[in-house]
Amino acid sequence: MGTPISPLPTSSSSRVTMGIDPGTAIVGYAVVEAKGSELAMIACDVITTPAGMPMPRRLQHIYHCLSEIISTYHPNEAAIEELFFAKNARTALTVGQARGVAMLALANGGLAVAEYTPKQVKQAVTGYGGANKEQVGEMVRILLHLKTIPRPDDAADAAAVAICHLHTATYLTRTQIS
Repeated sequence: MGTPISPLPTSSSSRVTMGIDPGTAIVGYAVVEAKGSELAMIACDVITTPAGMPMPRRLQHIYHCLSEIISTYHPNEAAIEELFFAKNARTALTVGQARGVAMLALANGGLAVAEYTPKQVKQAVTGYGGANKEQVGEMVRILLHLKTIPRPDDAADAAAVAICHLHTATYLTRTQIS
């Protein structure tokens, strides 16, 4: 885990969402605050696990790091990207295990967890479900008023997941009220 951005104070009228881009070697995470239509980055980074580490230890490391992030930043909701079925079944299986561990950490942290497909995330952030990584990263930078795109891509992807949830959940709430 790298050095995350320092926590910002949050007001009672804000929503703080944690976005997760699951993986086994790299898990992207971002904590984004929404005050009305304004978004602000609270934290954004990656959790890494060494390739030679046995899978149970890698999963344990991911779980502990996510639990620590939740207790540090106190998000009140979470979103995670759904598994994209790769051509390699073994890779899909291990990423699925990491995703399950991430969901367990979020649930144990008391967070409601929403799931979004990669296409839904791209659509919510860029307006186009077929956007490439550079387009998603640039929109994350713009929407969060950042000087640079979060790096590595997994961190920017996690921020996009959080933004997707904040936009989608706000829209769903508005349509349910009307």
